Amino acid sequence: MFEKLKKALGDFVTDVSSKSISEGDLENSLWNLQMALVECDVALPVAEELCNRLKQKLVGVKVKRFEDISPVIESSFREILRETLSTADLLNMVKSKKPFLIMFVGINGTGKTTTIAKVAKYLIDNHISVVLSCSDTFRAGSEEQLETHAGRLNIKVIKHRYGADPAAVAYDAIIYAKSNGIESVLIDTAGRMQTDKGLMDELLKIYRVVNPDLTIFIGDSLAGNDALQQAQDFNKYVKLDAVILTKVDADSKGGAAISISNTIKKPILFLGVGQNYADLIPFDPSWVIENILAKTSKN
Repeated sequence: MFEKLKKALGDFVTDVSSKSISEGDLENSLWNLQMALVECDVALPVAEELCNRLKQKLVGVKVKRFEDISPVIESSFREILRETLSTADLLNMVKSKKPFLIMFVGINGTGKTTTIAKVAKYLIDNHISVVLSCSDTFRAGSEEQLETHAGRLNIKVIKHRYGADPAAVAYDAIIYAKSNGIESVLIDTAGRMQTDKGLMDELLKIYRVVNPDLTIFIGDSLAGNDALQQAQDFNKYVKLDAVILTKVDADSKGGAAISISNTIKKPILFLGVGQNYADLIPFDPSWVIENILAKTSKN
C-alpha cells in the first residue's frame, strides 16, 4: 500500500540531499517529484500545489555542508500531508442526534452497498442501532443484496418495489426509526454515473426530502483521478460531508486519498481493505503519512 508514493518521495530525497537547497537546484527535482506524484494517481493540480508548498518550505533552509537534509525534507512533506489529509469521528457525529441520517452516494462498482453494511456493523459494534433504507430501486438485485446484509447483521431494512420512488423509501425508513427508537438510518442510493443528469436530479430529490445529517461519497481508490472527478461532480449536486475509499488493499499508489481530501476539503472517514465486515478501518492521517514517509531515504 502506497509503495509508489513512498518511492517517489524517496527518489526526491536522494536527489535533493546531494545539493544545497537553492531554488535553482530544487526546480528539476521538484518537477520529477510532481510527475511521480501524477503517476501515483495524484491529480495534476494537487501535485503542483503540493510541490509548490514543499518548495516554499525548503528554499532558504540553512543546512550545514555535508549534513543529511533528508530529515528536513521529510518533516516538511509530513507537515504538508498533515494539512492536506483529515478525518472525523463518525461515532461522535451519530451520537449527536436521533435518528442520525446518513446518505451514501457514488457510482456503480465502487462497493457502495457492501461498504454500507460494513458501516452498519461498525455502528452496531459500538452499540448504535441501525435501520437500512434500500433507496436503490433502480438496479436489479439491489434489494436482495441489502436484505442479505441486513439478515446477517440482524437489522431491519426498509424497501419498496423496484421502480418505486427512492425518496419515499428513505422517508419511510426515517419514520420507522423514529417510531422504534432506532438511532441511525443508513440510506443506500442507486449507483449512477455523475454525467447522467436524470439520475443526478433524482439523487438531489432524495437529498432534499431526507435532508441527511451526513452525506458520504464512496470512492474506488483504484479509479485514481476518475474518483476525484466523480467526487467533485457529486459535490456540485449534493453537499458531500465525508468520504470512504474502497479497495485500498489493492492500491499501491495511494494518490486518490490525497487528491480527494485536498480538492473537496472533506474528511476521509474509513478505508475499505477487503470484503469482510471487519475490513473497514478508520482513516488515520498519521498512519498514511508514516506509510508514505517510511524509510524514504533508503528507497
